[in-house]
Parts: sequence; C-alpha cells; structure tokens
Amino acid sequence: MKLCCIGQNFKYELEKLARIFLPFEKIEMLGFLETAERYAVVEQLEKDGTYYANAKLFLDGKSAEKSLKINPTDEEFSKVCERVLATALFDCFIEITGYKPEWGILTGVRPAKLFSRLSQKLGVPEACDYFERELKVSKNKISLCMDAVRGESAITSLSKADSFSLYISVPFCPTRCSYCSFVSHSVEQAKKLIPEYVELLCREIEYTGKFATDLGLKLSTVYIGGGTPTTLSAEQLDTVMKTVAKSFDTSGLLEYTVEAGRPDTITREKLVAIRDNGATRISINPQTMQDSVLEAIGRRHTADECEAAFLLARSLGFNNINMDLIAGLPTDTFEGFKDTLERILKLDPESVTVHSLSMKRASSLSVNDNLPEIKVGIEAAKMVDFARETLSQRGIIPYYMYRQSKTVGNLENVGYAKEGFEGLYNVYIMDETHTILACGASAVTKLREPKGDYISRIFNFKYPYEYINRFDEQLSRKDGIKEFYEEYSK
Repeated sequence: MKLCCIGQNFKYELEKLARIFLPFEKIEMLGFLETAERYAVVEQLEKDGTYYANAKLFLDGKSAEKSLKINPTDEEFSKVCERVLATALFDCFIEITGYKPEWGILTGVRPAKLFSRLSQKLGVPEACDYFERELKVSKNKISLCMDAVRGESAITSLSKADSFSLYISVPFCPTRCSYCSFVSHSVEQAKKLIPEYVELLCREIEYTGKFATDLGLKLSTVYIGGGTPTTLSAEQLDTVMKTVAKSFDTSGLLEYTVEAGRPDTITREKLVAIRDNGATRISINPQTMQDSVLEAIGRRHTADECEAAFLLARSLGFNNINMDLIAGLPTDTFEGFKDTLERILKLDPESVTVHSLSMKRASSLSVNDNLPEIKVGIEAAKMVDFARETLSQRGIIPYYMYRQSKTVGNLENVGYAKEGFEGLYNVYIMDETHTILACGASAVTKLREPKGDYISRIFNFKYPYEYINRFDEQLSRKDGIKEFYEEYSK
C-alpha cells in the first residue's frame, strides 16, 4: 500500500494507524501523490485560518473520503493535528472494511499508563471521555484499562527508589514456534553452544551482582525467561540459580519466577532444581490445548502432556503457576479457544496470561502470509472477550496489560491472576517502574533514575554466538551501571 502524506509530517503515526487494518502488508510512505491498487492520501490543509484533516482511501476497488476540522485545544497543536489526521484515515478504513477495532486510533504499547496519567490530570470520568471521544476506544477496552490501572498501581507502589529486578535470558527452545519472533534458537541448531553459554552467563551474573551490592540496590524480583529456560538440564538450571543466590542478596525478594515454558522440556529433576533454588512462581505455557493447533504452530507436545506437566509441578509443591494462552493462532477457532480455556481452568492455575497473536517480520507465519487480517482479528477479539468474562467470573482478575505492533485485531495482552498471585515482574518491566538488570544474550538492562523518570539502556549482544565470541566486550558494557548511578543518584 502507498500512503501519501501531504502538507504534514506525521508519517510514523499514520503508518501505525494503517497497520491496524493491514498489519502484514508492506506500506510505502510518500510525501507526494502516487496512485496504486491500494493507496491513501492524508493531507493537512489551511483555509482562512482554519485547519482541516483530509483523508482519501482507495482499497481493492473501493474508496472513502473524510474531512475533519482541526479544532484548537489545550494540547500541543501538533499533537491535535496528528490525532485528527489519524482519525480521518481511521474513519475511511472503517467505511470500506466495515470493521471497527476496539482500541480505536490508539497504537501505543501501554494504554493503561496513558489512561492513568490522564486520570491523574483530568479525573477518571474525563479520561474515559477522552479515550472514547478523541481516541475512539470502545467502552469495553476503557473498562479493561481501568482494571489494569488498579492492578498495576497496587504493584508499582511496592517499589522503592533503590529497588531493582533481575532478568536472566536463556535463548534456547526445543523447536522454534512458527509465530515466534524472539531471539531463540532450537536445541537442534544450538545444542553445542549451551555449555559455554551457561558458563559465561554465570560469569555475567556474578559481575552484575557486584554492582548491585556496591550501589546498595535492593532486589525485588527475579525472572528467568527465554526462549525456554527448561531447555537447560537440571544441573545447568541448578548452576545458574545457585549463581544468582551467591551473587545477589535475595533476602528481600518479593517474587522469583522461572518460565518452565514448554511441557516437552519439563522433567521432575528440573522442577526440583527450580523449587530447591528458591523459585516462588513458574509458568507452564501451552498457548493452546488443541492438538491440531499445536501441530500447526510447530510444537512437539500434546495438550495431555501439558496437563501432565502441570500436575507434576503441583505434586512437587508449586503453588503459584501461570499458564500462557494465545488468541488468534492459525487454524484455531473460537470454539477451540473456548475449549482450551475450559481445560486450563480445570487445572486451576493461580494466573493466566492471554496474549493476542503478534505477527513480527521474523516469524515464518508472517513471511508466508497465512493470515487474512480482519477475519482473524474479529475471531481473536471474541476470544479475548470470552477469556476476560470467564476468568473474571472465576476470580481471576486483570492486573496488567500491554500491546504489541502487528497484533491481530490490534488487540492486547493481559495478565489475569487470583488475588495475591499477580506477576510483579511483568508490571515492573512494562511500566519501567525501576531498574532492570539483565544478563544473557538479547537481554536489555534498563536503568531508571532513582528520583526521576529517565531511562538508560545497556544492550547485550543479540545472538548466543555473538554473546560467546565477544563476551569480554559484552561484560565491559556493564560498567555503565555504576556510571549511571554515579551521575543520577546525586
């Protein structure tokens, strides 16, 4: 699709708006008019001192046109122009497709944070009105925002100026799921890298721990994620977790999560190692309980194996288990998703995270262009609405929410939990509440100013072979932790 932006320079926001309806299509941004089978013209005009936002959309033989007046408000004028231009294009898409995404023109990843900020500034009723009137967000999603704000606020209030969390990356999986765009490598391809990776990861954990100790930082949560951490052997998991305990003061920990992840990697020995090294929360992530869908996305386990892994964890004393599901998976249906959720609820996990399928450029499904965007978006929306209604009836309540680009239906990811079983790290990382010290390939350390909002990032090398081959260079980057706190703790 060609997107022609004339008389204005809001290309980035308008491209994101177009991707709500065409998430997998290449969009060519132009500063001049050029027609095609699919193209749009978004223009800002001034006439007699009044500004207008005009949009024209031509899509597969259909056309729509919208003109909106840009009225001055208390906001910065450029932000008003950007929003009204996006609204004009949004209205054109709705007219042609007959599809109205519930998040309206909102494309940001943290709608609850925006809603919270507006509520503090304007009041809750006015924030609701702004979301509905200006951003075209449905009442259903506004209600979800309010739930998420309540849950997130309770968790962020636990953080102090000297708090931090620790993230450890294990970027290996038994196989690569077809929807995945994370930096993860199948064991079949990368098995030989794992022993050296674990050795160097432990060195980085030790090195990072010295900074936390010297700076007097207090560890709130630990999260070992991936990839699939249980791709490691029980002995390797034991080594990594013992290194964490040796390198950091864990006496004040509020939460210690390990993503046990895929059922085909879970064994009694690994769960015992995780339990005995202090983890308080694990995830067992089926994504779906439909065997045909599991096969379609490249998973080498069955729904029954997932249930067996969950019951094994229960028998070993794990009393805080999360399960991840994905709405909108290829070949899945609303009835299939409904059955999945009902099977999950019979297991009675403490929390359930419902993701919406996000098709990133690196995933094979996106490359193969398997998904008709709008149809799948409508079906996925039914799934996430059913999940919210059903889980809430069981006392499993939304406590955090975030969004990703190129998500079917422009939908959200929501964490649901029974009271007292919320995943604290999930909120801290998305809200950027406090510093996150991160170790391992593709990990990103986020340093937050103790008495302010400034964030600085330290990036680890993305791929395991880079991480291994350039480890000394990698380690030296961590010196930036001390430099940051010396500058911003004054």
